[in-house]
Amino acid sequence: MFRPRTIARSFRAFLGACTLLTGAAAHAATAEDEQVWVNLTAMGPVKGDLIFFAEIQPRFGNGASRADQTLLRGAVGWKLSPELSVYQGYAHIVLPSQGGRDVNEERSFQQISWTIAKPWDGELSSRTRLEQRWRSDGSGMGWRLREMLRYEKPLNAGSQAVNALVYAEGFAALNSTDWGQRAGFDQLRSFVGGEIKLMGKSTAEIGYLNQLINQRSGNQRMNHVASITLFFRR
Repeated sequence: MFRPRTIARSFRAFLGACTLLTGAAAHAATAEDEQVWVNLTAMGPVKGDLIFFAEIQPRFGNGASRADQTLLRGAVGWKLSPELSVYQGYAHIVLPSQGGRDVNEERSFQQISWTIAKPWDGELSSRTRLEQRWRSDGSGMGWRLREMLRYEKPLNAGSQAVNALVYAEGFAALNSTDWGQRAGFDQLRSFVGGEIKLMGKSTAEIGYLNQLINQRSGNQRMNHVASITLFFRR
């Protein structure tokens, strides 16, 4: 049994670690950009406990004036319980290059999705993802670990029409590669917004996402993102 007090301490510790990382990054030179990310995800059961998700995610940068990258990602998984699912997936990412050849990234990943508990009349969940990454501008494979903590809470008791939503996701590179991945802190994403119920089980998540990236030069990049995600659930 997970107690709200224990969960609160763990969540505060995680956010505290994120704050320390952000504070340390502030001492480096930081480039900023305004972006728009759109995510269309279909998900649901295949048969029995066999499940899937598939997504397309165009991202627009440089003041949201041009395509910054396009991500195609899919996975099949197994529902171990109502609270716990595991996945194996693959992603293809296109990184447009101005005046040059586009860079392609390929990823294999393993994922654990876990509904931890329902404290304070909301829901606390975790997503852990281990990625194996290859890029067309290098030959090495990069290992990266991602951990997201997410909390949502109905704005009106007893109604799921609109939920307040926050999450934080930390990325850690587990090794260095010849194409630029550096072992250590990779990036931090922090989101605040809302989840809106659509038809059936489908939802929309709309809000502000802050992306802090540790670049190979030792400087930082901060993207201010208008994030729009549509989940089409079967």
